[in-house]
Amino acid sequence: MRSVAMDRDTAAFERLFAHFAPRIKGYFLRLGVPAELAEELAQETMVALWRKAESFDPTRASVATWLFTIARNKRIDRARRDRRPDAGADDMADLMGALPGADAGADATFGAAWLTRALTQLPPDQRQVLDKAFYEEKSHSVIAEELGLPLGTVKSRIRLALVRLKALVTE
Repeated sequence: MRSVAMDRDTAAFERLFAHFAPRIKGYFLRLGVPAELAEELAQETMVALWRKAESFDPTRASVATWLFTIARNKRIDRARRDRRPDAGADDMADLMGALPGADAGADATFGAAWLTRALTQLPPDQRQVLDKAFYEEKSHSVIAEELGLPLGTVKSRIRLALVRLKALVTE
């Protein structure tokens, strides 16, 4: 591990990969993760080992403990991401389609006015990310960079804002 961390020794990494990758995949399979996803998560874990090797501290944990902690976190992150898809243009289209009378060809001005009023009921942080995502057509990563926020926070704010707007529509 020291050779990987300090010297970026690819031969040492290959030995670590050969030893740990099958064990990590087996760990995922025992948890009920589908084989293809288990393989993918095992590879992501090993890539993380390569990228984060210098952060390994042998006084805090063994290589195995450190690596299986990374693996566990990769599985949790994937499960969270799969449960909460990114908010996108389709979500806004669904919201506009849910506006009162939108399916009957109601006046577009009504829909725009209603949406403008509804947006004022959102918390400022949620309104700000929606403005950037849908009016300025910026990607989530660009918004995160501009606002100095983690990408997950931007995505969560967009998702919460769309859920809140949809609730306003149904009221």
